[in-house]
Amino acid sequence: MDKWMQYLPLILPLVLIQLGLMIAALLDLRNREQVRGSKKMWIFIIILVNFLGPIFYFFLGREDE
Repeated sequence: MDKWMQYLPLILPLVLIQLGLMIAALLDLRNREQVRGSKKMWIFIIILVNFLGPIFYFFLGREDE
């Protein structure tokens, strides 16, 4: 158990960044009327593709308003 605890300071910030990106992307997706592709597809990409899913959404999925 001690072996895993030494990695906690490295893993915890990554987990928090991932959760923050995912929540921000999902909230933006919910409030946006137009996206490239379907909203269901983007939900799966945001949730299942760690780190890159939300980043892909922000750069490729959003339509300009």
